[in-house]
Amino acid sequence: MPNLHQQYIDGEWTDSDGETFTSENPATGDTLGEFQRATTREVDEAVAAADAAFEEWRSLSRIDRAEYLWDIYHELRDRHQELGEAVTRECGKEISEGKADVTEAWHMVEWAAGDARHPKGDVVPSEIPAKDAYMRRNPRGVTACITPWNFPVAIPFWHMAVALVEGNTVVWKPAEQTPLCGQIIAEMFDDVGVPDGVFNLLQGHGDAGAAMVEDDRVDTVLFTGSAEVGHQIAETVAADSSKRAACEMGGKNAVVVTDEADLDIAVHAAVMSSFKTTGQRCVSSERLVVHTDVYDEFKQRFVEVAERVAVGDPLDESTFMGPLVEDAHVEKVTSYNDLARTEGVDVLVDRTELPDEEIPDGHENGHWVGPFVYEADPDEPLRCTHEEVFGPHVALLEYEGDIERAVEIQNDTDYGLAGAIVSEDYRQINYYRDHAEVGLAYANLPCIGAEVQLPFGGVKKSGNGYPSAREVIEAVTDRTAWTVNNGEGIEMAQGLSADINTRDD
Repeated sequence: MPNLHQQYIDGEWTDSDGETFTSENPATGDTLGEFQRATTREVDEAVAAADAAFEEWRSLSRIDRAEYLWDIYHELRDRHQELGEAVTRECGKEISEGKADVTEAWHMVEWAAGDARHPKGDVVPSEIPAKDAYMRRNPRGVTACITPWNFPVAIPFWHMAVALVEGNTVVWKPAEQTPLCGQIIAEMFDDVGVPDGVFNLLQGHGDAGAAMVEDDRVDTVLFTGSAEVGHQIAETVAADSSKRAACEMGGKNAVVVTDEADLDIAVHAAVMSSFKTTGQRCVSSERLVVHTDVYDEFKQRFVEVAERVAVGDPLDESTFMGPLVEDAHVEKVTSYNDLARTEGVDVLVDRTELPDEEIPDGHENGHWVGPFVYEADPDEPLRCTHEEVFGPHVALLEYEGDIERAVEIQNDTDYGLAGAIVSEDYRQINYYRDHAEVGLAYANLPCIGAEVQLPFGGVKKSGNGYPSAREVIEAVTDRTAWTVNNGEGIEMAQGLSADINTRDD
């Protein structure tokens, strides 16, 4: 059994009173590490350390705070291959995606640290010439970060990089499925010498995350994960007016293929949207909304690829799809595939159970599921076309008519995270732009592939209005509107008199 890994609290590796759990390679079943599970005692200690470190950390200049992030940026770049392989071994996505996860992490750190030399606020004209009016941002305090397993390096830095540069301190709980990646990141913070208490790592399960959210000393909660947990967090935080939560949650995303689509682009975009990360992205497409004029050709080409797409060892560069993350997720995806059949859809591709010859030697204990593709009626209120599956489970929905009909189908879900349109007609793209209920939109691209210099978040059931990535600054800072009088007397706006009237006795 590998060494027992500890919590990282107040600059020290700390033993936990709790039970232990293991991280396993989803492609092989091999144990990657054993980890102590944080209890309420460790949560209390970590939050207390972050709270105590806040005033000194915020007193540093943004540039000085960013210097620590620059050191981590260089380590992420220097260890790109090593860390990419660690991501792939622990969460199962194929190696090019594992390395891309690390690339996105250093992009986020680069953006946040580089942004430290840019002013954060607005200078606006005052109604009074002798006054200066401007806005400054101030850090909120202790930030609790709860991140998912599918981007175990990138998304933590979406949360933490901006929060730290802006002067907040951090208590971070990575997903229990990817604690080893969390361990590696904590070691980076320890190596660069970030001041004690500024960064704290808690390994564990949902009970640790809930204790973080409920702690009165936590000022901001940053969460990326399921809609169920995100809504619980939002409800908890809503009861305390001093707290703020940024929750980026799931999706039932769609790619719209119009009658004016370039089908080469459409098929390629649909395959990437549906099967990258084995469909385990919050922005993965589980619905393909295709115009009747191009439907038959698109269906034929998409089905051909889905039947042949390479599923296998995620460390093999010829693999396109790796395993699902764990047995429980295999059960969930399989149950939704069964549900689709029960609901009467026309199944086109069913690789739910891969034959033995498709499973690589030494990977028999992996969590393998292949593509599942079916046709469904967009007017039917089916669960399989409206509930998030989080796997390679894809519905083809044929539509007739104009772009308005396509967008109506696109919006027919409780979620509103990501979407894409494939069309050579700019009018169709513009209509989609103005009416699709999504937080992330793409034209002639997959509905995956966000860049860190843009906000990342959704609407409706997919988010609560505070996006991740660069725009997380809205969640981790408060704005103060300043007005400074440079005149020799007081002059008020809106014609308000500055005279003080008194009463004769």
